[in-house]
Amino acid sequence: MTGHSEGPNTQSGEGLNEAQARREIKMLSMEIRAHDAAYYEQDAPNIDDAAYDAMRARLIALEAAFPNLIAKDSPTQKVGAAPSGKFSKIKHNVPMLSLDNVFTDEELAEFAARVRRFLSLDAQDEVAFTAEPKIDGLSASIRYEQGKMVSAATRGDGRTGEDVTANVRTISDVPHQLHGSGWPDVLEVRGEVYIGHDDFAAMNEAQIKAGKEPYKNPRNAAAGSLRQIDSSITAARPLKFFAYTWGQVKWRQVKRELNTQLTSTQMEAVEKFAQWGFSVNPLMARFDSVAGLLEQYRKIEALRAELGYDIDGVVYKVDDLALQERLGFVSRAPRWATAHKFPAEKAITILDAIDVQVGRTGALTPVARLKPINVGGVLVSNATLHNEDEINRLRVRVGDKVELQRAGDVIPQILRVVDADISERAADFTLPNDCPACGAACLRDVDDKGKMDVIKRCTNGLLCSAQAVEGLIHFVSRRAFDIEGMGSKQIEAFYEKGLVKTPADIFTLETRNGNIKLETWDGWGETSAQNLFAAIKERRNIDISRLLYALGMRHIGQGNSQLVANHYLSWEAMDKAVREAKPHMGETWADLLSIDGMGEAAAGSLVDFINAEQNQDMLAALRDQISVIDAVPAANDSPVAGKIVVFTGKLELFSRDEAKARAQSLGAKVSGSVSGKTDYLVAGPGAGSKLKKAQELSVTTLTEAQWLELIE
Repeated sequence: MTGHSEGPNTQSGEGLNEAQARREIKMLSMEIRAHDAAYYEQDAPNIDDAAYDAMRARLIALEAAFPNLIAKDSPTQKVGAAPSGKFSKIKHNVPMLSLDNVFTDEELAEFAARVRRFLSLDAQDEVAFTAEPKIDGLSASIRYEQGKMVSAATRGDGRTGEDVTANVRTISDVPHQLHGSGWPDVLEVRGEVYIGHDDFAAMNEAQIKAGKEPYKNPRNAAAGSLRQIDSSITAARPLKFFAYTWGQVKWRQVKRELNTQLTSTQMEAVEKFAQWGFSVNPLMARFDSVAGLLEQYRKIEALRAELGYDIDGVVYKVDDLALQERLGFVSRAPRWATAHKFPAEKAITILDAIDVQVGRTGALTPVARLKPINVGGVLVSNATLHNEDEINRLRVRVGDKVELQRAGDVIPQILRVVDADISERAADFTLPNDCPACGAACLRDVDDKGKMDVIKRCTNGLLCSAQAVEGLIHFVSRRAFDIEGMGSKQIEAFYEKGLVKTPADIFTLETRNGNIKLETWDGWGETSAQNLFAAIKERRNIDISRLLYALGMRHIGQGNSQLVANHYLSWEAMDKAVREAKPHMGETWADLLSIDGMGEAAAGSLVDFINAEQNQDMLAALRDQISVIDAVPAANDSPVAGKIVVFTGKLELFSRDEAKARAQSLGAKVSGSVSGKTDYLVAGPGAGSKLKKAQELSVTTLTEAQWLELIE
């Protein structure tokens, strides 16, 4: 496989209904968290990049086919992992986002077409892109004020990183004072810290001579070197830095049209980095066609072995910074950039067993236990099989010789059975009808059209110990309550001892510690116990969106949690409306469905969860222990902040996606339907029933030009 003529078996999502796609998306997403932690926090990935990318490709394909299912907690939406706690933290003034990926020529062409569609460009309108190698290292952001380096941070979770200022100062090709002139008063230069192949070989030779374990790969060595508590150790390591982008930019006494940009194009900005003393990649080039980008991809791929440092693909960016600003971002990545990854590595091994895991929503997930095999420098022993349908598609059985590739967001993907035609094979594998955790019945849901769900689930809800534990683990996870020191092991131990059965129990641990005496447990002491209680206390105040996400409702990921929070603003308003919507009909139900991006399944899940009697008791106990912080519109000083806006008709001055994104960035709520609560209807040519209804309800109706005048 070349990587540019064909890619991982992403499939398209065709043949799946929305419920099936939702289940598979959720299963793909569930597996990434541990591996992200291993990669970003411990600098010790369990799988290689190819495996990480193949499952991501499948997930991206499903989300492209079902865009309404994209949630902010999806692996395609999240960036990095939380800072480790070993260093003080630095909050990024401009988030350090990740990149989406493409794997084929066709996907790259679709990326370019998607950019053009978002910008509503005609065929003759030129859009140029830059192409550069994707360095496999550790991202860092270096802040300069008046040309002098003042701080440096790792990516962390994209919003907060670790303070590695002292260590970055030891990197020889990072200037302490910017060279030349013309730099902004405040400039955050971002790039990749890495170790070259020759230096890595010398480091490992020294490790072996010293009787120590050699480093696994240059990326791990670079990450470990940058995150040393003792900066003198970092100084002894051969770290290098490529600059390729920027964060915050401030010009104090200079007025210019784009006063937060370095110049007008990506290419010119990177050229300025070189003038100011940074190393930039010589293979970066500008092209005005997809064909040119692909030619550069193949050139870089061919040079990969000769570069002297690790790369895992090519990054493409829209060159015009004004167009970048219009394109904006999704939750984890810019719309104006993507990474074209190199091919996944493959290997053949034996499938020793298939285990079944029970998730927090009751989903049964078959996991392949493999005869350990080294794939691209990583020992692989597990692979997800997703669901029973995937097992049937692969025709995989215990004892089979299987081909796998490291190409997924978390766990390697089995591609095929190598010896499927031999006569002596084990019996077909089927998921159990009884839950392996609690013994309750396991069934597949059937939707209102009679189609059976792809996922089989335990029907016992939170009475199932596996679901209860997984739900509590999710509750304390980083994107939810983010309680430091309380992870899966702690939750499992507390649950087994009967100390934490519900979320509210977490917040009463300290008051019960006179009987528990946590400090006397194995692995605990007085300091660690008090640190845990302090961490729990710090999380008694929580944003409404994080609380909604923490509850682990089906179909309510980070994306939908934020949509609900932005719509109702307070827990009390949301709770009142959702209770009134219990029959799945009426004005409050229609209002819930009007939230742009909120599907009927998600709305139903929210309503049913809040109205379930056992959940009401659980929520009441939890609310007694915490304070919920109301949501605040994103842009309070905007003339449309907090307003409900509907777009209709064929928009001519901007695409529908661009209009929605711009409105939401200004704090407006974009709805898909007109009601008495609608503040503005923006109507393009061909507006029909929505315009008529708006006029009947005396809703303010604007043309595109009037809308632009209002928001600008």
